[in-house]
Amino acid sequence: MAAAITVSKLTKSYKQTEVLKSVDLSVERGQVFALLGSNGAGKTTTINILTTLIPADGGSASVQGYDVATQPDKVRRSISLTGQFAAVDDVLTGRENLQLIAELRHVGNPRQIATELLAKFELTDAADRQAKTYSGGMRRRLDIAMSLIGNPPVIFLDEPTTGLDPEARKDMWQTIKKLSAGGTTIFLTTQYLEEADELADRVAILHDGVIVANDQPQNLKKQLPGWKVKMVEQQPTLDDVFAHFTRKNTSTSLSIKEDK
Repeated sequence: MAAAITVSKLTKSYKQTEVLKSVDLSVERGQVFALLGSNGAGKTTTINILTTLIPADGGSASVQGYDVATQPDKVRRSISLTGQFAAVDDVLTGRENLQLIAELRHVGNPRQIATELLAKFELTDAADRQAKTYSGGMRRRLDIAMSLIGNPPVIFLDEPTTGLDPEARKDMWQTIKKLSAGGTTIFLTTQYLEEADELADRVAILHDGVIVANDQPQNLKKQLPGWKVKMVEQQPTLDDVFAHFTRKNTSTSLSIKEDK
């Protein structure tokens, strides 16, 4: 089967600032793919191009086999996007938010869909409360539940745990794992490296407009100086990987001891 997302030589500039210089990547169907990068690295720009919100200056990209530039309507019908801030209507209840989206997407039986999603995301007890009374974690779960209406095969999550407390973040991790287990392709951006380590099947690091590393997290860690393919007391983390590939730490020192 063709990859869920393919990107080739993608470029994008804002006035004199070249944000994406030549980005190449591929995401397999059903995979959790994490795109890492510092603030301003171009993570959100990449997502905005892939979700047809902005055009690229050059290169090509496709989602579910549809070209984002020439077939934007087909791309939009295949995806859902959850941004850095929950897009829920605070005045409406959780149930009303879900029913509204179902009606806008012309999905049959909106009330039943809302009931099923409320249960799936453990929001049944709060279903008839206004969304403004929800905690940050509850709002995030409702936001993702709304994005699932219509069963899109690909979901883009742009820093989905920004602003959440540690407990709410872990709840969100479980939600993402469940989505992945159900076969949904997830394209994730995050600044929390332990989050990518916990969730991603594959990680790419965007730095200075290009992808400087792209592999499974465990394989990336093995590329660092000092790695021992033996039982160890301490192994590299994705923090170490990120520092290494973005050259922020030119003398990566890992305290690794062989298990004798």
